[in-house]
Amino acid sequence: MLDTCKLKSACNLPFVYNKKINTAGTSNAAVPLADPGMYQLDITLRRGQSLAARDRGGTSDPYVKFKIGGKEVFRSKIIHKNLNPVWEEKACILVEHLREPLYIKVFDYDFGLQDDFMGSAFLDLTQLELNRPTDVTLTLKDPHYPDHYLGIILLSIILTPKEGEHRDVFQTQSLRLSDVHRKSQLWRGIVSITLIEGRDLKAMDSNGLSDPYVKFRLGHQKYKSKIMPKTLNPQWREQFDFHLYEERGGIIDITAWDKDAGKRDDFIGRCQVDLSALSREQTHKLELQLEEGEGHLVLLVTLTASATVSISDLSVNSLEDQKEREEILRRYSPLRIFHNLKDVGFLQVKVIRAEGLMVADVTGKSDPFCVVELNNDRLLTHTVYKNLNPEWNKIFTFNIKDIHSVLEVTVYDEDRDRSADFLGKVAIPLLSIQNGEQKAYVLKNKQLTGPTKGVIYLEIDVIFNAVKASLRTLIPKEQKYIEEENRLSKQLLLRNFNRMKRCVMVLVNAAFYINSCFDWDSPPRSLAAFVLFLFVVWNFELYMIPLVLLLLLTWNYFLIISGKDNRQRDTVVEDMLEDEEEEDDKDDKDSEKKGFINKIYAIQEVCISVQNILDEVASFGERIKNTFNWTVPFLSWLAIAAFCVFTVILYFIPLRYIVLVWGINKFTKKLRSPYTIDNNELLDFLSRVPSDVQVVQYQELKPDPSHSPCKRKKNNLG
Repeated sequence: MLDTCKLKSACNLPFVYNKKINTAGTSNAAVPLADPGMYQLDITLRRGQSLAARDRGGTSDPYVKFKIGGKEVFRSKIIHKNLNPVWEEKACILVEHLREPLYIKVFDYDFGLQDDFMGSAFLDLTQLELNRPTDVTLTLKDPHYPDHYLGIILLSIILTPKEGEHRDVFQTQSLRLSDVHRKSQLWRGIVSITLIEGRDLKAMDSNGLSDPYVKFRLGHQKYKSKIMPKTLNPQWREQFDFHLYEERGGIIDITAWDKDAGKRDDFIGRCQVDLSALSREQTHKLELQLEEGEGHLVLLVTLTASATVSISDLSVNSLEDQKEREEILRRYSPLRIFHNLKDVGFLQVKVIRAEGLMVADVTGKSDPFCVVELNNDRLLTHTVYKNLNPEWNKIFTFNIKDIHSVLEVTVYDEDRDRSADFLGKVAIPLLSIQNGEQKAYVLKNKQLTGPTKGVIYLEIDVIFNAVKASLRTLIPKEQKYIEEENRLSKQLLLRNFNRMKRCVMVLVNAAFYINSCFDWDSPPRSLAAFVLFLFVVWNFELYMIPLVLLLLLTWNYFLIISGKDNRQRDTVVEDMLEDEEEEDDKDDKDSEKKGFINKIYAIQEVCISVQNILDEVASFGERIKNTFNWTVPFLSWLAIAAFCVFTVILYFIPLRYIVLVWGINKFTKKLRSPYTIDNNELLDFLSRVPSDVQVVQYQELKPDPSHSPCKRKKNNLG
């Protein structure tokens, strides 16, 4: 049991005895004193000396983490641009036993990037004298470069045993603190930021212009705007949503950069937004002066209260409580269509247990915990130590803002001093969920293309308002702030090329087929085509276009229900090659190839762009095909409704009136709402249709026959 707490004035004992020790690198010895079961560790983080430079200016922005037993128990503030920082911060940590060393890690804060490692050390708690203040000097080391000198960290420490009634008090306090930390996973509000424009930014290129983009950071949440080429007055009109995890708000760090191909991007300037100074439930227009640079950024910032996102034990079940269940059903009933359009539905996920997980530790066991994600909502279970068949029995509840979202459940192995090891993952589209059914989901690899070891038992319920869900389909999707960086992969490039090739070949084959009708290769076919051509051209009206698409959707629907579905995805499955091993090998060779990589950096940027363009074009074609193939029935029915409406409108209303209304709306939109974000309803609709790659990723794998979950059905609430 360990937690940080505020250091009371009673804990600040005078330093009556100082002992200089350097315990970095010492091994844990047996505890030489009677273990009372609970200790209080009062630490004062004094300062650092001669720390390593990690920034281009020859300085760093250091901060310190304390960890015990793999858990972070304290994080210091950031000292900007200083290699000899002075913190003078206090922490009070409760420790069950002294065999776990205290790990100290120092990092350089890099906004918008991964923080740089500056060295680590550990303190053997068994070497401390009880009830005596001790000055500790720790030499920082990098395990990969043990000969490098990375500076020192100075601490003052008092170790105090807690016995009897004191122990009970501290255990109770730690339990309460543990509760607080668990709840801190829940976000308490939403910060919506609209990046409008930049004014008079600093010119960073030789042509007197810049290619600016903006990075936002709130805690560990990060966003990056699109790049606006060759301008000092960019117009972005982009929106980003952050989650507030603290009642008092927080500080949003904003930096502007100039994109440079082939070398490191240039820094234009920085500014901050103090959320605690802004009132809630209203939009604030901010014009922020860029520090360390030139120009302004114009933002709209709105703080709103959060919707319900929670985690609880299995004994607490919202849907099994009759009153709560009726309230949820009433909240999403068809009668409440226009009440809070963003609140589309309710999701409850029971994470019950997992079986047969992968071995991740040298002991032949793992320390698994589970992460449940829905868009930007991310909650965690507790860790079950030394177990390949863990039971979590936790319930997660989320508010659904988009019914086309995908629930991601990932199992990790907790490691003491490293990032967690991946054990398996499943991705479940909300529209594919069968309510109230306990299912065994086979865990997949990181790319979601094939199985890994183990299954996870989940029971999921979804309740939503279909009309709200349909309306939300026509607005842009929520952007995820935690996404993998684009990387160059020859397998991925080849796969995207093949997908693009298949889409193009469909058009080429169609063109050859039409041309063969003109060449009379098959007289009956050419004659039928000629008669059809005359009939269609003579009788053509504009409303026939959506009518033909409507008939195509209907034809495919009857093919599917009659069992004649001929949808093929085998080629896509074959193309989804595994490239995890390639990435591991690449990491080992990075140091040898750095010079070569730097030389071809610009080429790599171009290749990544080509890879992404191929993916976007192929995905666009596949999404159109999958709309007509009824891959997602909800979206296909929505398309049928839209085609029916368009057919009626085009039949009864002259085209010039329709174009006139469209043009007036387009020309006056900025006048009516100057800061509105443009969107295309058709593209927003297609963004909800999965590509062939996503169809494979979301496909459930058949569990091993030995895993037969106990199924139980409840009333279908969706």
